[in-house]
Amino acid sequence: MADSSFLNWPFFEPKHRELAARVEAWCQQHLPADHHNTDRACQALVQSLGIAGFLEYTGAKTGESMDVRTLCLMRETLARYDGLADFAFAMQGLGTGAISLFGTPEQQAWLDKTRHGQAIAGFALTEPASGSDVASMTTTAHWDGEQFILNGEKTYISNGGIANIYVVFARTESPEQAAGARGISALILPADSTGLEIVERIETLAPHPLARLRFNQLRLPATSLLGKRGEGFKIAMSVLDVFRSTVGAAALGFARRALDETLARSQQRELFGAPLFDLQMVQGHLADMALNIDAAALLIYRAAWTKDQGAARVTREAAMAKLFATETAQQVIDMAVQLHGGDGLRKGGIIESLYREIRALRIYEGASDVQKTVIARQTLLNFEQGGS
Repeated sequence: MADSSFLNWPFFEPKHRELAARVEAWCQQHLPADHHNTDRACQALVQSLGIAGFLEYTGAKTGESMDVRTLCLMRETLARYDGLADFAFAMQGLGTGAISLFGTPEQQAWLDKTRHGQAIAGFALTEPASGSDVASMTTTAHWDGEQFILNGEKTYISNGGIANIYVVFARTESPEQAAGARGISALILPADSTGLEIVERIETLAPHPLARLRFNQLRLPATSLLGKRGEGFKIAMSVLDVFRSTVGAAALGFARRALDETLARSQQRELFGAPLFDLQMVQGHLADMALNIDAAALLIYRAAWTKDQGAARVTREAAMAKLFATETAQQVIDMAVQLHGGDGLRKGGIIESLYREIRALRIYEGASDVQKTVIARQTLLNFEQGGS
């Protein structure tokens, strides 16, 4: 059974411990999901999570901010049981995060559907020629005096092809008018809009609904604009600032499951007439796994707690949490494969599944090398400001 002693850390309140017990019980009853058809599995998971009331946590209520510790606890627990369940939950939050934080009351009507599992959300930021370099995006939304006319492509869009609504980021001002990130805006795009084409469904190491989208003279009314024109980059970064820590939490869930499976294996498997656990080298590896998991948890819940205390931005803390948790989870799971021997490579096994699931987390929502750059820049800025 996974270690839950961290719930007694001072980062958490009684409501978080109650939620952890509730989602744990739900996971035991409903997971893992049937993964034979990824689209149907994801749609069913969204519906089930909505019925259980867990999607209520994917956005802020009016006048309130998101509870990042809750998001992290949800993702950690779901990921420990089923990577696709974590994906289904997380993408509802990421996809509607901008609407929750910046939407008008009319726009936030979408949240009634997404939080009840009646609509699936997508977050369309990445482009074929610009991944982490958001400011270089080329998708445009030209204002013709009556409507925005959207043209361009997005790729690796989670829930692409099954989403009912996308938040799309596009350049509304020309580079001459506003260079770099200053000319980007956020727009709400219903999936049934004329001019939206699902160009390609993308298969990855761990199957998730992903797609490349194309916008061809797609017309959107003025009411589709989220926030103000030219504030899209700020909106995207505000959303990622909240959800980046939760990526680390998902990695933490994968790592905890890997450690649990390996502890059980080390007690059940005999080598040279004794349990595998009795070998000092194995004990050393297990100690490293446990150490990395606790260190990652501390960084994750520090970042989440800091944001929940009202910090405007937690760029440095979230980057540290995401970087360390995803990188060390990869190490933990790799060691789990090693200690399981040939069984760790068996297709369809838990350890093999974890090995495929973890790899993408070191790339999406800011690759590890990008996080290092963010941490370095924020650390220098903090130094120049005298540590304030």
